[in-house]
Amino acid sequence: MEASVRLQLRNTSANAISRKLVELRRSSGMVTQGRVLTFIVCAGDARGLDAAITAATEASKEHPCRVIVVGRGRQDGPSRLDAEIRVAGEAGASEALILALHGELGEHQESVVVPFLLPDTPVVAWWPNQAPAVPAEDPVGRLAVRRITDVTNSDDPRADLATRLSGYRPGDTDLAWARITYWRALLVSALDQPPYEPVLSARVSGLRTEPAVDLIAGWLASRLDCPVERSVGELRVELRTASQTIALERPQEGRVATLERTHKPDSLISLARRNSAECLAEELRRLDPDEVYEAALSALPKVDYV
Repeated sequence: MEASVRLQLRNTSANAISRKLVELRRSSGMVTQGRVLTFIVCAGDARGLDAAITAATEASKEHPCRVIVVGRGRQDGPSRLDAEIRVAGEAGASEALILALHGELGEHQESVVVPFLLPDTPVVAWWPNQAPAVPAEDPVGRLAVRRITDVTNSDDPRADLATRLSGYRPGDTDLAWARITYWRALLVSALDQPPYEPVLSARVSGLRTEPAVDLIAGWLASRLDCPVERSVGELRVELRTASQTIALERPQEGRVATLERTHKPDSLISLARRNSAECLAEELRRLDPDEVYEAALSALPKVDYV
């Protein structure tokens, strides 16, 4: 790995940042390297900032891009733009701009990021913490073809998840949805075996503050013609048919899940919780509307919370 290059710029401008970025790219031999998209991280305050930067740069190793992290600095002072440029090293095949907007400038994030958007490439926006009620109508969200939220990190995950449907626009998705990709695949695989019976009832349990569990319930409700319950308890999904019960269970902090089926031996399956970098990498593989995610949101009112 090349040595990481970091440059701090205080009280700077977009022109000065662009010039320095070009200089650093030339000095590190990255002049002709392509970028497939511009990835904007709307970090808001400093909460979880380092984790968000790490996740974005890790995901960018699979999808070379320009990462622009926008955060709010001090709001009680004059307008000022501070920046940090990262090239090579931990930035992988990409480059990262970390922008701190002070004073009134913090209210105009879209104006600050526009000069740094790569020409002729799609824009993806990610809100790692609290997201706007309608991401597509946010000033930065209007620039993006794909808008990623993470309701798990919001102030009230369950309440915010309920607003995702009313604020949904084609191109929206959430990392809580990506965290259950393997769960959905395993449940579909388990049902795709004899005796091929319809599911009569489904029950999903987990932490109250884990919206990924609610999305599993919503997804099941959108796909199955049966009652679906969501309860608080151990992390478990249980599907009942006329002759068998299929259950997928994992300790809350565990890495190995157990698949149980009536009259069959239990199976142990590697199923660790996916981190944000893995989920981002998955979401960046597709830029078209996620209709299955929308269907899961739409079916949440059908879920019976017990």
